[in-house]
Amino acid sequence: MAPPFPPSIPFSSPITHRRMALSLCNQHPLSDSPKTPLLHSPLKKRQQKHSSEEEEEEEDEEEHLEISLAKSLSTTHFKITPSRNPSPEASVSYRSIAVISGHMGSVSCLALCGEFLLSASQGKDIRVWQQPDLRHFTRFGHGDGAVKALVTVGTRIFTAHQDSRIRVWKISRDPENVFKLIATMPTPKDYLSKFMKQSNYVQSRRNHKHLWIEHADSISCLAVSQGLIYSGSWDKTLKVWKSSDLRCIESIRAHDDAINGLVAHGGLVYSASADGKIKVWGKKGKAHSLCGVLQGHKEMSMNAVVVCEQGKWVYGGGSDGNVMGWEGGLDEWNLVCDFRAHSVAVLCLCLAGGEILCSGSADRSIRIWRRGFGGGLCSVGVVRGHEGPVRCLQASSLKVNKGEMVS
Repeated sequence: MAPPFPPSIPFSSPITHRRMALSLCNQHPLSDSPKTPLLHSPLKKRQQKHSSEEEEEEEDEEEHLEISLAKSLSTTHFKITPSRNPSPEASVSYRSIAVISGHMGSVSCLALCGEFLLSASQGKDIRVWQQPDLRHFTRFGHGDGAVKALVTVGTRIFTAHQDSRIRVWKISRDPENVFKLIATMPTPKDYLSKFMKQSNYVQSRRNHKHLWIEHADSISCLAVSQGLIYSGSWDKTLKVWKSSDLRCIESIRAHDDAINGLVAHGGLVYSASADGKIKVWGKKGKAHSLCGVLQGHKEMSMNAVVVCEQGKWVYGGGSDGNVMGWEGGLDEWNLVCDFRAHSVAVLCLCLAGGEILCSGSADRSIRIWRRGFGGGLCSVGVVRGHEGPVRCLQASSLKVNKGEMVS
């Protein structure tokens, strides 16, 4: 039997899953709140086998909502109450900054790019919101296939799409076309250099071959590190691209099932997969090789991964609602926490400051955890308000009234 969840006060005004709720976390009360002992759940056979993101993907995409900035919510407050009967002074107040909407389809990913917050959706469009007032600035990318992931490198934005392509956009100062499409990966030059040679073709399914530089299914995640771009796909492969000339330089058959999450940190790449594993990859010479495997529960999908403290701790979120954490390095990894964080699948994780980890779930809530000594996590509270699954989280370094903005 999983332990009870900490009590919470739900947000008084519902927020649709096509919108992003941006909340302000006042960090001074948070630092004074008591730490809750780690919640453990017994290890047992899990029944959820497939990633909840795939199950939710065909949700409503018919209605095109108007762009709106719900300033009326800017003074609305809701509370996050730490578990285990905290004192009233320990309650953490979160204030809604805004609810921004306008996407066609559910929001699938978020990214920060200088003064802008980027949001993308299953409805194929990418919208740009200007900080700190979060006014709608522009939109781009519509009609190019549902957007699954976003990363930024300097003035360039890389977007991964359901059509198995990566698109590259450049921020231009031309006011008529601020975000300009400059390339699609694989590039035509990459195709031309490979397509004549039969040895460059691999079989993806029966009677179907494609070039090894191509993904054969949706690209679900992206990561960048040290001049390289990493892409993970439902075709089970991890591909490595040079950011300088956008060439694909390596393709790795990384997992036995779809790759759902990627993090690049400290020269290592961490991939989370529906096969229930997080794998750690390191570059040796010109190629990447497997450095470690972090094993999740049997018959569960690992949907998200984050890395803390220079790679000392790794946390993964699973389709069974659990968050698992490991401590270690290249040679050895030890499980330091394994507990039921949500009633259903964890879909995303993000770090907000040095010790705070946030988890978003198909149960429509965001739970907030503090890392303690030894890597264990203790509950700080829960944020409610979304009407649909929370698929993506992004913490901003923007400070407002001594708080940190989390979307």
